[in-house]
Amino acid sequence: MRVWLTQTGEPLPTDGPGVRLFRTGILSAALAERGHEGWWWTSSVAHSRKRQRCGADDAVDLGDRLRIMRLRAAGYARHVSLGRLLSHRDVARRFLRAAASAARPDVIVCSLPTLELSLAATAFGRRQGIPVVLDVRDLWPDIFLDRVPSWGRGLSRLALFPFFSMARRACAAATAIIAPTETYVDWGVRKAGRRRTPWDREFPFGYSEQAPSPEDRLRAEAFWRERGVPGAAGEFLVCFFGTMGRQFDLETVIEAARILQAQGRPIRFVLCGDGDHLPRYRRLAADCANVLFPGWVSAPEIWRLMRIASVGLAPYHSSESFVIHLPNKPIEYMSAGLPIVSSLQGILRDLLAAYDCGVNYGNARAGELVSVLGELQARPERLQELSRNAYALFKGRFTAETVYGGMIDYLRSIAERRHEDPGGH
Repeated sequence: MRVWLTQTGEPLPTDGPGVRLFRTGILSAALAERGHEGWWWTSSVAHSRKRQRCGADDAVDLGDRLRIMRLRAAGYARHVSLGRLLSHRDVARRFLRAAASAARPDVIVCSLPTLELSLAATAFGRRQGIPVVLDVRDLWPDIFLDRVPSWGRGLSRLALFPFFSMARRACAAATAIIAPTETYVDWGVRKAGRRRTPWDREFPFGYSEQAPSPEDRLRAEAFWRERGVPGAAGEFLVCFFGTMGRQFDLETVIEAARILQAQGRPIRFVLCGDGDHLPRYRRLAADCANVLFPGWVSAPEIWRLMRIASVGLAPYHSSESFVIHLPNKPIEYMSAGLPIVSSLQGILRDLLAAYDCGVNYGNARAGELVSVLGELQARPERLQELSRNAYALFKGRFTAETVYGGMIDYLRSIAERRHEDPGGH
């Protein structure tokens, strides 16, 4: 089976040593391991670090079964910018041009966002009679309205009409909708303007437990040791890694760190990642000796940090699109048996409570975060219980083998029924 994967925001295996792969990266590797052929269509722009990967369209073969198609697009400097939208348009246009002469796939898996590439891939699939599975990752463009006051949403929706139109057309043209949560599947089906079918399915984020090589582990240990991590015996370590943008509330985390420092509590925060807001966070935490910003870190360094940390932090804003979502970060924490400390309400809060694998604090409530961390530090037996529960939940529901093995079986079924049009088109 040949599967095309369209996804422009994730790191690529070709981005360098120690790259941390996400959903499409793990799925593409799983396809190759099972004897299938994967073509990953992506952008020349590395989204997380805003760097150009190549000067023209190119194809990179990783072994016999995985090809990465890097499509030249204009660069951009900020997550939220006109430049990013123009870059998305470039990728969609170049995809249609290159796809016309490429070896045809049996099925296409298209990540939404981006809207432009989703519309291009679903339109191409319909013209060629190729089933397209739309994987809803973020609720674009609805997510743009999360920060708009209720009184301004009407005008904002009108201004965003072209993007809402693209979302509806892409969902309607897809053969099936998949997503990390049932609520996101339902969103895609509503956009499509049809009833849900058995082919519309939830596939959560999954992660591999594979450890880095011994050499990479040693380098990761040295990396953290040079930065004083772990610190003194008995230090309670709070870890976070992610893109430092609008979805996270690190202001409250920094305020809590300042309070804990004043109290003399041996609780330290290691906040990893790049992003538009990183310079401001560094300024806010300039007086906090218990906060470390190491910047971007590699996959082995993340693996090591999760195994010396006490808890994993998920400081999300509880926006309308996120309370109905189960993000990837908590699942990655679970893979290392890390208890989760989260501010996100909704699905994640309910999951942590149901499986007793983490603790919630209120959004923008630094005092609550201080209390939660202080109690966990004072009760190591409770911390161990949460850790065991987190790892058990991961093993039961979120391993890469379970999630992506099931997804590959599903894609094979879709491909085998391609002439029966399972989406009802």
